[in-house]
Amino acid sequence: MKFDDVRSVHLIGAGGIGISAIGKFLLAQGKKVSGSDAKASSITDDLAQRGVTFFVGHDGANVPPDCDLVVYTEAAPESNPERIAAQECGIRALGHFDFLGELSKSYRTICVTGTNGKSTTTAMVGRVFEEAGFDPTVFVGSLVPGWELGNLRMGKSDILIIEGDEYKQKMVKLWPETTVITNIEEDHLDVYRDLDHIVATFQELVDKTTGAVWVNADDENSMKLTSDRVNHYAVSYAGASLWAEDRLVEAGKQSFLVKRNVAGVDETLGRIELRVPGAFNMMNALAATSVAIAYGVPFEKIQSALASFAGIWRRFERVGQFMVGGNERGVADVISDYAHHPTAIRGTLAAAKEFFPGRRIVLLFEPHQHS
Repeated sequence: MKFDDVRSVHLIGAGGIGISAIGKFLLAQGKKVSGSDAKASSITDDLAQRGVTFFVGHDGANVPPDCDLVVYTEAAPESNPERIAAQECGIRALGHFDFLGELSKSYRTICVTGTNGKSTTTAMVGRVFEEAGFDPTVFVGSLVPGWELGNLRMGKSDILIIEGDEYKQKMVKLWPETTVITNIEEDHLDVYRDLDHIVATFQELVDKTTGAVWVNADDENSMKLTSDRVNHYAVSYAGASLWAEDRLVEAGKQSFLVKRNVAGVDETLGRIELRVPGAFNMMNALAATSVAIAYGVPFEKIQSALASFAGIWRRFERVGQFMVGGNERGVADVISDYAHHPTAIRGTLAAAKEFFPGRRIVLLFEPHQHS
């Protein structure tokens, strides 16, 4: 279902990175789109410039009389006045991932999910498939340099690549042909009972996947997932289908060899070079490589796409420089990163030390949620 029968859509929470991508998708399909959020932002300003009628604040009157679909952020409760207005008017209403789940039924869908690294890995997979001429549609929870729509790439093929959000079990609403799981850790314990509950939810997604599942075999919790469709990528796990060796790190870049096992025989595919730092990004690139090879992408296309990959918004993003103590001490690079999980913070700091050897590092940390 590509929502061909829908003409007018209202978005609740249009300023969110996920809902805004849906708005751009619907605009590209020629739909009339309106939306609201608690406040205006650069994201809502961009939507307005593209043709979305945007309202600041939530009010039932914001829902247009000709609206035939409402898409809402899962952060908007049932008491939201616009959700109430939609219900009273008999307008079909879908949550963010309810919409993406319906959409995924009409495509060969690749879901990229996990506790850490899913945005970057989704963008990497999207860039590789784009470079290879597969013309995918991609939804990613960040902004990708070089993509005119930022958090969305509109393609014309039957391939849909979606970042699967594990918060509130949202990724289980997707219907993937292929699933990639970067890692599994304790997170979002406001909605999950414990680690076992988290693993069981990822297992539910694995069970829904109709094709291959790619799992990071170096991640202990991901290895708890069971299915005869599971394939492994890794650095240290000896049974992996695809693995990395000989990681080399220099200031501003890293590279590694990619090897695979075919019919019991080890084969070296070649070296991948990255402009983005950190051992975690080597694993993200290895995940993207695994999926791409499974879909028949030539290795040289993978090398080219990943070598030119410059990262994404708020993922080790270089946002500027400033003078430190006058000219005699030079400049300090300023990096913005979304890392808020302890593992992600450790990985980001390790990446900074690798890419800026010998430099003093100052970390400013903002907690991700009020809790």
